[in-house]
Amino acid sequence: MDLLIDSIFSAFLLVVARDPELLNIVGVSLTVSCGATLIASCFGLPCAFFISFKSFAGKAFLITILNTLLALPTVVIGLLVYSFISRRGILGPLDLLYTQKAIIIGQVILIFPVITTLTIAAISRIDKRYRQTALTLGANEFQVVKVIFREARYGIIAAIIAAFGRVIAEVGISMMLGGNAKGFTRTMTTAMALEYDKGEFVLAVALGGVLMSMAFLINMLFHFFQGRGDQHAV
Repeated sequence: MDLLIDSIFSAFLLVVARDPELLNIVGVSLTVSCGATLIASCFGLPCAFFISFKSFAGKAFLITILNTLLALPTVVIGLLVYSFISRRGILGPLDLLYTQKAIIIGQVILIFPVITTLTIAAISRIDKRYRQTALTLGANEFQVVKVIFREARYGIIAAIIAAFGRVIAEVGISMMLGGNAKGFTRTMTTAMALEYDKGEFVLAVALGGVLMSMAFLINMLFHFFQGRGDQHAV
């Protein structure tokens, strides 16, 4: 019990003192997670609107696949990407392995289904009369998308926030593809795992506190925008 109390107190001092190693690790985590979220959003949002607006063979099956991918283990993604970017892989000459870019690639694959499926759900809650009215008034497809995007914006923002929360707390992809290199690819979760293995709890507890604070803020934002989206849909 004394060890836990001492570790928490020392961790609090590290955070207050803005320890350089702590800030570097948090910075790496935010860099790769924000990058992955941005890239996944650029691909996921257009796909969600396409799937929502278009009728095509296999649409229901595609949505089922996306929903299934929500439960895809990070270790599986790490192995898949590793097979492509390792020295013997197709993308081996690009030297992506054990870099932040490798982590971002894996995290994009992880959260692409999250953003796509939650955005589809947000769009589906919008009254279909919005789209029908826009088409009746002579709006083209791009203008219709703008109308629906504006009406579903809170749900879409909630989807992006949920995706960011997914990647900021993941460890498998970061460990397997980033290599946990100090100052380069060491994220909060991989640093916590390393410090635990070493029996050093102060930095691990400090990082855990920062991560939990971020998780709390992310969840607060998610529920706020999700609630606004539900109210707006009604």
